[in-house]
Amino acid sequence: MNNYKQQAATEAFKLISKGQVIGLGAGSTIAYLVKTIAADHALASTLTFSSPSYDTVIMLNDHRLNVKPSDFLQGVDLYFDGCDQLDWQLNALKSGGGIHTYEKILAVMADEFVLLGDYGKLVEHLDVTYPLVIEVLPQALNVVSAILRKQFKGISLIIRTGDQRVGPVRTDGGCYLIDASFVTLPGLELLDQIKMIPGVVDHSLFFKLADKAILAGPEGIRTITQK
Repeated sequence: MNNYKQQAATEAFKLISKGQVIGLGAGSTIAYLVKTIAADHALASTLTFSSPSYDTVIMLNDHRLNVKPSDFLQGVDLYFDGCDQLDWQLNALKSGGGIHTYEKILAVMADEFVLLGDYGKLVEHLDVTYPLVIEVLPQALNVVSAILRKQFKGISLIIRTGDQRVGPVRTDGGCYLIDASFVTLPGLELLDQIKMIPGVVDHSLFFKLADKAILAGPEGIRTITQK
C-alpha cells in the first residue's frame, strides 16, 4: 500500500536548505518529515527547529536536533504542517491538536508556510466535516458562547475535555477549547472574524495563511501554490 503522507514528506524535504530555521506542526506527515530530515545528518546538523507540538519536540530531541522555542527566533524560513481539510485557495481547518494558536504564530513568522498531506484532504470548499476549534479565555467562556449562539443559528458548542483529567482541557496558555459545529459552514471571511470577539484567542481556521500545499496520491505529487 502506498504511503502518501510519507511521499508528501519526502517531497517537502527537497525544499530545505542548509542553515535554515524550520518550523514544524504536528501529525503523522510531520513525523515522516522529521525522520527524513534526521536521516541526512550533514543537513540536519545545520538546521534549527521550532514546534508548538510536544510530540514533535520530543521527536526532534530524540534525534538530537537543535530545537528552540519561537520566542527565541527572529524568523522562520519554512513552516510545515498538516491539516484536516484544505481547499484550492489553501484555506485549511486544523481541529485535532488544539494548538492552532501556537501553530499560527510560526506560520506568520515563516517566509513560506507549506501544508502537507494526501489528496483526500483537498476539497472544493471547506465544509462541516470537522469542527472549528475556538480557544477562549476562561473568564469569557459564557459570553463568547452566547455571542456565537446568537450569531450562528443551530451551532453546537462543546467544551473539550480530556480522558485523563477532570474538567475542561486547558491549552498551554491556560485557555479553554470549544469545538464548534455548524449546520452549514458560514462564509470563511465571517468565520475568520470570530477571533475578533473579545475573549477569543484564536480559532482553527487557517484563512489565507498558507503559501503552498504538497499533496500525494495515486497520481503522484501535486503542488498547489497560492494564487
